[in-house]
Amino acid sequence: MSTADIRRVAVVGTGVIGASWAANFLARGLEVIATDPAPGAEERLRRAVAAHWPALERLGLAPGASPDRLRFVATPEAAVEGAGFVQENGPERLEVKRELFRAMDAAAPAEAVLSSSSSFIPPSEVQAACAHHPERVVLGHPFNPPHLIPLVEVVGGKATSEAAVGRAMAFYAAIGKKPIRLRKEIRGHIANRLQAALWREAVFLLQEGVADVADLDAAIAHGPGLRWALLGPFLNLHLSGGEGGIEHLLSHIGPSIGAMWRELGEAELTPEAQAAIARGTRAELAALDEAEMLRQRDRLLLDLLRAKAEAAALP
Repeated sequence: MSTADIRRVAVVGTGVIGASWAANFLARGLEVIATDPAPGAEERLRRAVAAHWPALERLGLAPGASPDRLRFVATPEAAVEGAGFVQENGPERLEVKRELFRAMDAAAPAEAVLSSSSSFIPPSEVQAACAHHPERVVLGHPFNPPHLIPLVEVVGGKATSEAAVGRAMAFYAAIGKKPIRLRKEIRGHIANRLQAALWREAVFLLQEGVADVADLDAAIAHGPGLRWALLGPFLNLHLSGGEGGIEHLLSHIGPSIGAMWRELGEAELTPEAQAAIARGTRAELAALDEAEMLRQRDRLLLDLLRAKAEAAALP
């Protein structure tokens, strides 16, 4: 089955991530068959799709896109029947995911890719439950919210075929995502590990009394975060090197960066640290209208996504 032949997608698990995926697939003109065992899941899913739809309209809908192409069924087996692609979004519990993949593997068409949104469970640990076609299991980890953020991290497990990874990469690219391929499984994948490194140092700086939560947030939001929204860490370093580029920058400040690395702190999310983070965050929020902050964030994010789509020179 080619990417162009995929017209029906199964969404298994319709919480925050699954609902966002469902809205994204519908906006690309696909038929979506969804399932989730939680009471009231269908009603919540339809409300979420309706809430996401105006933003997706601003980004641009594919021909035939409609929330009416969403169907909700009772079981994973019914959801994956006839699907060309499956996006699983169940709880981050290995025993739950293994049972889901066992059921999906038995019921999905042999050519369908089974992709997990898992943030931390590698595909090798779930494909072991697949008795029929473990080779078509991949990880397709989105960045929240999937209906807006383009990044999808793709990696296969020990039994995954190159063909399945290729089909997943092609499918995500065809629906407007920016898929990147991991060459090996690693807990947390790429983006979450990079975030975790930043979070750890932010917590360390908070605990050391270097800055409060509001200033730590401002340091990113009004500094490197603006550049990171356009280019990644290595290209930003290259541009900081002037005419000499990355080579000049590394030779010039490489020793200083190395010294700073050696001074980076160790931090643990102890109960005391969690309480300090929560207090600081609540204090920062006290001067803000949180609902309006969320609206403005999403409006600016949509503007940025559209501008980036038009910026052909950016990678």
